[in-house]
Amino acid sequence: MRKYLHVLGIGIQNTLVYRANFLFRAAASLIPLAGTIYLWKAIYGGRAAGDSFGGYTLAQMVSYYLLVTLVDAFTAVAEDDWQIAAEIKDGNISQFLLKPIDYLAYRLCLYVSGRAIYTTVALVPVGIFLFVLRGYLVPPHDNLALAAFVASCLLAGLLQFFLAYVMAMLAFWVLDVSTFIFIQFAFEYIASGHLFPLDILPAGLARAIQFTPYPYLLHFPVSVYLGRTGGTQLWQGLAVQAAWVVAGYAAARFAWNRGVRRYSAVGG
Repeated sequence: MRKYLHVLGIGIQNTLVYRANFLFRAAASLIPLAGTIYLWKAIYGGRAAGDSFGGYTLAQMVSYYLLVTLVDAFTAVAEDDWQIAAEIKDGNISQFLLKPIDYLAYRLCLYVSGRAIYTTVALVPVGIFLFVLRGYLVPPHDNLALAAFVASCLLAGLLQFFLAYVMAMLAFWVLDVSTFIFIQFAFEYIASGHLFPLDILPAGLARAIQFTPYPYLLHFPVSVYLGRTGGTQLWQGLAVQAAWVVAGYAAARFAWNRGVRRYSAVGG
């Protein structure tokens, strides 16, 4: 464990170099969020006070997008998939094949360190934004929902990392993985609930999306916080989310083992 704690420390030090960049990136991400919130306020503006849309009141809808921003800051991969693919393409992973270090654990430590620094820096602009809109931010449904929300965010972070890792492993087979990464990002942006709550979609389409891991990246944790997923559905959802994390880990191990077999170093 000592070597991975060392990697974690080095990752934090390296990431701190870009803290100003993270601050501006987090602040810039609030611009489209503000536009989305004002759009929904205009939609609700033509309705009577207390009316709902898709089962969401105005406060719940605004809270949904604010919470999505928070969860995304906690869990989203930055450039991990691009960096992993570049290391494979350039032959830099050769050093990890010769040293007693697990590449998956190494990259996970870098991901955790990056998220820790980014989240800390992002709390400044995001905190100010939340304070301005505090009148719309609803509290957690109850203490159980808050605890389940935290657990679900941790699982979402692991799932996010494993999905990015598996996608980057395609670099063992293709020269340029950018197309695949962009396709996954586009689908994830919609199917994770980043663009809009998934439960306002037609029932058939929403049910079909539930068979993918993407709703468990954003929509599920937020719905737990808001109390829209509770009781048996809560425990079933956490179990499914954990199952997707295990499946993502297994896929990451499988892709690495198969990829290394056909790997031939270029550079390094």
